[in-house]
Amino acid sequence: MKFEVYCDENHPELFTSKAPKVRHMLIGSLWIPASLRKEVKDKIWALREQHQVWGEIKWSKVSQGKIDFYASLVDLFQGYGEEMRFRCIAIDHTLFDKRWHDEDNELGFYKFYYQLLHHWILDFNDYSIFCDMKTNRDLHRLSELKKCLGNANISSNVTQIQALPSRQVVLIQLCDFLLGMASARLNGTLKDGGVKEQLIQRLERHLGRPLAPTYRDENKFNIFKIDLRGGW
Repeated sequence: MKFEVYCDENHPELFTSKAPKVRHMLIGSLWIPASLRKEVKDKIWALREQHQVWGEIKWSKVSQGKIDFYASLVDLFQGYGEEMRFRCIAIDHTLFDKRWHDEDNELGFYKFYYQLLHHWILDFNDYSIFCDMKTNRDLHRLSELKKCLGNANISSNVTQIQALPSRQVVLIQLCDFLLGMASARLNGTLKDGGVKEQLIQRLERHLGRPLAPTYRDENKFNIFKIDLRGGW
């Protein structure tokens, strides 16, 4: 079966910032069967027309005037059940040590990208992975990531990993929105009773649980909080 994966990141500056504002950096991924891509895009377009909301879909653009539109995106995500899945990895920057990555923060970032993707790549499937465009010092990061994923998943096929501008890819934008909800909950940045909290509570009601680190076998909205301290 062919799958498509749309990825984005939240607070990537935490590995280098001297004055971090939050604790966790997150990388997110939205997974769908390739056959659903057009249908999902068409439904999002119809919601745009219904609510008259245009421009890039982003967690940072959520406002009271757009709450009905963004609430409909939460319902759309939930409505597909496990045919549309979300997974993110959360990294506590206070535990990150670049010495583990040859003093290379960028290399560390893509090691976490690997951990995000590897555990959801299943045997006998084809995967096309699309990442938000990011300026890398090493221009071979994505090709190396593809090679590592391929070597670790010999019974599946990672057909491509491509960087695309998020403003042109609505499913990367949807990933940004979902990732923003996970980040806001984990980083404690929500305003009580605010629009963003209302949207998160809507998603939590759908899921039947709060947004928090999940077990590995959670398939709908998986939050992998990696423990960099070691142990069991």
